[in-house]
Amino acid sequence: MQAEPSIPSVPKEQLAAKYFGADAPWFLENIPFLEIDDPEIQQIYYYRWKLYRSHIREIGAQGTTVTEFLDNVPWARQPYTDLNDSSSFHLLEGRWMRNPAIVDSLIDHLYSGGGNDRHFSESIAAATWSTTLVTGDPKPAIRHLDAMQYIFNEWDDHLDRRRSLYWIDPISDATEYTIASIDASGTGFTEHASTDERQNGFINGFAFRPSINSYQFANANAIAQVATAAGRRDIAEDYLSRAEQIRSAVLSQLWNPDLEHFTDRYQRSTAFVKAGEFIRGRELVGYVPWLYELPPQDSSGTEMAKAWRHILASSELGGQYGLRTVEPGYAKYMVQYRYDRQTGNPECQWNGPSWPFQTSQVLGGLANLLNDYPQSVITSEDYLRLLRQYTHQHFLSPDHPDIQEDYNPDTGLPIVGLPRSHHYNHSTYIDLILSGLVGIRPRADDVLELNPLIPSDEDSAGHPIRYFLVDNLMYHGHVVTIVYDQTGAHYRMARGLSVIVDGKLAANLPRLGRVQVSLSGFRSDISHKAHTRADLAVNPGIPGTPSAAASSSSVIGSPAEAIDGRLWFFPEIPNGWSPALDTAGKQSWYSVDWGKEREVTTVDLYFLGDELNYQAPTAVTLEYLAGNEWRPIPGQLHEPRHPIANSLNRFTFSAIETRGIRVVIDGPPRPATFRLIEAEAFDFK
Repeated sequence: MQAEPSIPSVPKEQLAAKYFGADAPWFLENIPFLEIDDPEIQQIYYYRWKLYRSHIREIGAQGTTVTEFLDNVPWARQPYTDLNDSSSFHLLEGRWMRNPAIVDSLIDHLYSGGGNDRHFSESIAAATWSTTLVTGDPKPAIRHLDAMQYIFNEWDDHLDRRRSLYWIDPISDATEYTIASIDASGTGFTEHASTDERQNGFINGFAFRPSINSYQFANANAIAQVATAAGRRDIAEDYLSRAEQIRSAVLSQLWNPDLEHFTDRYQRSTAFVKAGEFIRGRELVGYVPWLYELPPQDSSGTEMAKAWRHILASSELGGQYGLRTVEPGYAKYMVQYRYDRQTGNPECQWNGPSWPFQTSQVLGGLANLLNDYPQSVITSEDYLRLLRQYTHQHFLSPDHPDIQEDYNPDTGLPIVGLPRSHHYNHSTYIDLILSGLVGIRPRADDVLELNPLIPSDEDSAGHPIRYFLVDNLMYHGHVVTIVYDQTGAHYRMARGLSVIVDGKLAANLPRLGRVQVSLSGFRSDISHKAHTRADLAVNPGIPGTPSAAASSSSVIGSPAEAIDGRLWFFPEIPNGWSPALDTAGKQSWYSVDWGKEREVTTVDLYFLGDELNYQAPTAVTLEYLAGNEWRPIPGQLHEPRHPIANSLNRFTFSAIETRGIRVVIDGPPRPATFRLIEAEAFDFK
């Protein structure tokens, strides 16, 4: 019997230490690791996992959500500070976590906690179904089948039944200042931009858009798939019929043959535009139909693939430093209409700037095109080039990843640059690497399909990708390793593409190509863990208990911020509690009061470290409230033994009944101070 070849793996501990520092244990437990023959792609892959981790927010009884902005913004849904326009991205990224508990909790929050509040257009049902294609478990989607239908039907208030098309104003489509809104306001036809946001294109511009119609097409298809998994054939047939009706309407009414592109049509007339007319230019949003495979995969779809020429042309949508949202031929290309009132800095617009939001949608659609459509317009070489361009956008400065809201496609510089813009979670990247470049094509059946979008050396412009390895990936409950080694010399195994499932070689191709591996069903025994964390201390901003207090507070942050469920180690956006500056180097305390007796066994503390202003405390001890007296918790064990920054500090002890916990902290030597980012308490049995 021939022995199984040795299975290569990446040096996970070394990579985790390099990219995550002291917080490495969380990532070692939760993410698939990647080694790839492209240093920037590898760096940004891990940066985006760090970004994702930073946006996971504990919200108490509702479990977890994932935020778009690290800090609060006025238009976010309070008190959870989430926004539904980015939720589909969060599901697509998070579906690759080894344990789906956090994403499952997010799905619950979106459908039973009001997270999908229709604040913006959305494709959340589609993204929810997409998570099941990776996890292999449809139950988290099935339990919300009724809510999915309810929300889908609520969008009837934006449905023109005569046309079978949905309309929306661009601001409600999360895209302010588009061609439709600028021209409908009249400022698109005047020399100067009005400063009145009610009139200059920030609102209005109602149109039948490729985006919302593609979202509803995808949501209808997803509901049909969920219904099929639930054994509800009647619902499945109904929503498949609805999806086909939307598809037909989009193809017949939103395809603009003159522009060879999907474009908006005005839903209503103004003094400047006429209902039913196409807008006067191409926008990047016209590629969204391919993200959901709405165009047909036949000769007519091949004809529509001509639209992809426009992102290859530097004079059209293909900017030098990023994909443009509008072509430079538009009269109001990059005209700045809106400024932040406090700083005077430019605000968000979609009349040309390069947005990671739509860039990631386009790259997702391009991966679908290259995988599933017959065409000769665009290639995997173009996919890699555009992916590398997008990757490079993540660097705010050399070697400093910090994804921003939007960029100037002609200079590469960030446009908005406001404090809220740091580490902006409004796009995908991890999903583009795993489902696009590496080529994992998630499916509902027991098949693992791969088709890497990596060009051959002859076709690769610049540095070719000669190897990659994905390690510790969970797919349908199976542990998967994917190896590509052009020569076999790098990983010392068979050359080409190899797939290892549960420790055994399942497939090998001598060169890159499409491969399908049959799996032995869904392994629920190792794949699906419940979201068992129940942080007793968290309060996302709901009046009442738990409440926090402290010996003193600096002018930045407050005691409440250290129990608000938000946890990140990016110093660019302050978070948490610090004592007053004149107490630096002295002892301080921080307390959490439940207002009633609770049983506690574990306290987790997280401190910020930036090696300059903030350092880990020199010592930390815990006390509990006994009546009206604070007493040391007996037998408390510290892991690690001495406090560390930017990672978990866990305190465990025998169960105690108490109304409150107090953390007594000896600060670091002056002039540094400490910042308690988050305090958590648990009753782990």
